[in-house]
Amino acid sequence: MRLVVGYLAIPGGADAVALGVRLARSLGAELDLCLVLPQDRGIPAIVPEDVLAEQAQEWLADAMAEIPDDVVAHPHVSFSNSPADGLIREVRRLGAEALVVGGSGGGLVGNFSLGSVVNELLYSAPVPVAVAPKGTRLSTVPRVREVTCAIGERAGADALLDAALRAAKAADVPLRLVSLVALDPMYGSLRSDAEALRERAMAHAHHVLEEAKSYLPEGFSVTSTVVDGSTVEDAVSRLPWQDGDLLMVGSSRLAAPRRLFLGSTAAKMLRVLDVPMVVVPRSVDEENS
Repeated sequence: MRLVVGYLAIPGGADAVALGVRLARSLGAELDLCLVLPQDRGIPAIVPEDVLAEQAQEWLADAMAEIPDDVVAHPHVSFSNSPADGLIREVRRLGAEALVVGGSGGGLVGNFSLGSVVNELLYSAPVPVAVAPKGTRLSTVPRVREVTCAIGERAGADALLDAALRAAKAADVPLRLVSLVALDPMYGSLRSDAEALRERAMAHAHHVLEEAKSYLPEGFSVTSTVVDGSTVEDAVSRLPWQDGDLLMVGSSRLAAPRRLFLGSTAAKMLRVLDVPMVVVPRSVDEENS
């Protein structure tokens, strides 16, 4: 398994590397640190391309020096008019299964203040994107502690559950399934009947738990719960979170197959949680179903 880390020589880049190291250790993966430089900078260029590439190599060398010996990593420099497109091209070229980026850079409030490149990736990437909250580089947690899968009933749920099951099994860590059915505005007609809504959510939680148990080895730690609250932010904030936790969510139903589109629920979670979040694209099979 290979994970591409979108790197810049800024704190957000260091956060991405730190999360990449944690995921690589947990999943037995190799890292590809990719720094994308601007290709079209006008003529005459303020900084010659070869000088910029040399500086990029130095930045990557500094980043590589911070990666522990037990993690295999490779540096890459490429050029593109669009940093997001450049990273996606590197993901495809290297056959990577996920992309890791740092969340700091301006945009959303809270621990994930997303920059334009990360925002673009969350609306276009063909592989799961893991976003490191601000300050991840300061954590001393070496591996993922637990995987939380926040799942509903919309298109993309099957791909999300499959990704969460594989991640938890590969990392050999507990899996916590969180049903979002009670928060889904699609079922607003049920909100006048709190008992009916709760029953639907409990049934969904039981269903995904049984599905998970059928995939995971006997005795594997997997739990299921329903979140309640007046808002998405309120509900997820009530859940216990610890350093080393990993939250996995699905792409919006608006996304094309094998593409991301950050939905409102995931965006709201980003605003209030300080754990790394992985956004998983929909599959072609779900589009055709």
